[in-house]
Amino acid sequence: MKHILTRRSIRQYSGRDIEPKLLNRLLTEAARTQTMGNLQLYSVVVTRSVEGKAALAPAHFNQPMVTQAPVVLTICADFRRTSKWAECRKAKPGYDNALSFTNAATDALLYTQTFCNLAEDAGLGLCFLGTTIYMPLPIIEALKLPKLVFPVATLTVGWPAEEPPLSDRLPLESFVHQESYHDPTPADIDRFYSEKEARPENQEFVRINKKETLAQIFTDIRYTKKDNEMMSKGLLAALRHQGFLGENRT
Repeated sequence: MKHILTRRSIRQYSGRDIEPKLLNRLLTEAARTQTMGNLQLYSVVVTRSVEGKAALAPAHFNQPMVTQAPVVLTICADFRRTSKWAECRKAKPGYDNALSFTNAATDALLYTQTFCNLAEDAGLGLCFLGTTIYMPLPIIEALKLPKLVFPVATLTVGWPAEEPPLSDRLPLESFVHQESYHDPTPADIDRFYSEKEARPENQEFVRINKKETLAQIFTDIRYTKKDNEMMSKGLLAALRHQGFLGENRT
């Protein structure tokens, strides 16, 4: 993939549409990605309409790219199709559980990343929205997702109208472990995070938020314990609602 070392999250798009033929080709090619048991435990909901994007926007904290992108893709963990196939073929499915959700979510995320690589190689720009698992129930309602279908990823897709700077990445030694996991020492942490912490934009971020360290931005502002616990409850409620915690399917 020629663009992988220069990939950027694109949040501003030109007014140019994405031809259905191109999108369908990319969606088809992405299906060659790895999949558990060759079952393809995912589904993709394509949203192009103004009304459809407006319905999804609140679940993504009304980030502008949701309504401005020509296409929004919601990639779902889907065990419903496989379960219905089993039921139609004299087999009894047992996929209303956490392990099945994990398998389907893994399939869905593998598909998502493969699609991203293919789409960016075709010149498209994308933004991966982590808000999908923060607010799953509104997405479930907006897209009319039935039991055993759960949104795990959202992509805004379009032709780029910006070229933002590359974001930083941690060095290889911080995340690759030889033979067994190496628990980082304080000295390791200093080495791994020194470049990220020294970036002028990150230092300015710390300053304007009146914090002492960059880590505090994440723990005290962006991903707080209170918010994580609240959204965890919502996530579990949504999984229960969609039948992935052992409840009977309807």
